[in-house]
Order: sequence, then structure tokens, then C-alpha cells
Amino acid sequence: MERVASVANLLLDDLDKELERRGHRFCRYADDCNLYVRTVKAGERVMMSAIHYLEGTLKLKVNRAKSAVAHVWARKFLGYRLLNGGGLGIAPKSLDRLKSKLRRITRRSRGKSLPDVVAELNRLIRGWVAYFRLAQAGGKMGELDQWLRRKLRCLKLKQCKRASTIGQFLQERGVKRDAAWTLAGSGKGWWRLSKTKQSHRAMGMAWFKELGLTSFADRYALESTT
Repeated sequence: MERVASVANLLLDDLDKELERRGHRFCRYADDCNLYVRTVKAGERVMMSAIHYLEGTLKLKVNRAKSAVAHVWARKFLGYRLLNGGGLGIAPKSLDRLKSKLRRITRRSRGKSLPDVVAELNRLIRGWVAYFRLAQAGGKMGELDQWLRRKLRCLKLKQCKRASTIGQFLQERGVKRDAAWTLAGSGKGWWRLSKTKQSHRAMGMAWFKELGLTSFADRYALESTT
């Protein structure tokens, strides 16, 4: 990746100089470049001019399918997007990719133990939050925590497999016998069961602390202050 970025920086150094000469505002990393103008009409004109320069002068091929003119908040750059007022947010596609990774890690069919799953999650969370620490995303981090905790509750119930094992686990975690066996005997899907009062009682914040799960929100607060 570093070699690709170095080659792109070398080839596109002339583009940077040309954009600066024209007085454009832009951001570029390797071959990913965003130009900022005031209107859609100006954007269309500048994009075509930049494409002509890249293909005509620099003899480089432009991926036109990925090139577009749009409002700044609708475009992403290195996983980020610009918010109204100039702040940084996390691009929706970045969140989608993160959730896909979290779903893969928490899939029961992988045959991983819960401690191993949590260890893998923690590595991903720490790296992901460190990368997006510049984003204004405190609320989003809290939403991710809630979503992931529900996924892990769901995984734990799946791993119990049998009704007897589920009922026993819930009782051991403080759920009253009748309530525990009501959930254990339910025909509802795992995802719905993971949101019940019994699941929250048995697998509350204390349970996640015992597992050693890293919190998106806590990690974000730490990264944002360093």
C-alpha cells in the first residue's frame, strides 16, 4: 500500500501543482482526490478540466465510474466525509464495512469461543477508533456499542444451543427461574431474544466488563483527548 501511494504521489505531483496554479482547493492521498468548489455547475466544469489534464497531459487513465460531482457531505475521502460547518464525520460506507466485519467476527459458524471473539473484536475496535478519532462521532460510537452488545448477546444464546442450557445460564446470571425458562422455551429468533429483559439482565454491562470487551465510546473518548 505504501509503495502504491509513493508511486501515485510521484505521478500526481504535477496535478497538485496544476491545481494550486489554478487556485483550487483540494485534498489528495495517493490516487484519491477531492476538489472543492462552490456550485454543481462549477464542479462539472472543473472535473472535466481535471480529467482532460490527467488523460491528455499526464497520460493517465481516470476511473470515470468513480468520478462524480456531488455535495460535499455526499462524498467521502479516506473513509471520512465533510459535515456542514467543515467538521469531519464518518462516511456511511465506512460504517457499513465495519458492521460487515463485526458480523463476520460474531458469526457462530466460525466455531470460535466467546473470549476469542472478544479478543478479535477488541483489536478491530482499537484500530478502527484510532483511525476515525478526528471525526465528530461520539453519538455514533454509542450506537455501535449498543449494536455490538446485542450481537454478542445473540451469539451467547446461540452458543448455549439447547433450552436447558439457556435457562441455566440465565438463572446463573440473576434471572428468575420462571422468566429464564420462558425465554429458553420461546420460539422467537435469536436476534429478537437478544433484546428481551432477560437477556439484558443476564448480559448487562457487568457481563461485558467481565468479558473485557472494549467500548467504542470509551475508546473514542480516550483517543480524542490524546
